[in-house]
Amino acid sequence: MKTMVLAAAAAAVLVSGCRTAPAGRARLVAAPAHCLDQTVQIYFDPNSAELTREGRMVIATAAQGAAACRVTSVEVLGLADAQGAPAAGLELSRRRAAAVAQALAAYGLPAAEFKVAAAGQAGAVTADGRAAPLRRRADVVLHLAPKS
Repeated sequence: MKTMVLAAAAAAVLVSGCRTAPAGRARLVAAPAHCLDQTVQIYFDPNSAELTREGRMVIATAAQGAAACRVTSVEVLGLADAQGAPAAGLELSRRRAAAVAQALAAYGLPAAEFKVAAAGQAGAVTADGRAAPLRRRADVVLHLAPKS
């Protein structure tokens, strides 16, 4: 009998919790944007500066997340791995950074506030001579502030 009473009480709590969930969710959805800086990484295929489908999705998500805020600046840093000639790695990282900046601008981020740089192979090899993994990317920082 005691078990049935506890089960009935637990069921009542669960059902009543479900009835209050939409009001709680509505409060969360209506909460103002906090406009914190966003950092994202856009990965590329080897020896490529063409945005992948996943890269375009990351850019779209970041741009949508910034839509409720004022974008004060955007930093894009293109990187390359340690394969090939250093000059070729630097050029590839420049093209990666440019591709990401162009895609971000297409989403309406203020192009005048972009700081685009390329690191090439710099930092692609550790002090003990091992290649640093996952260097085929562009690092993006969106500096955000609340809209006035």
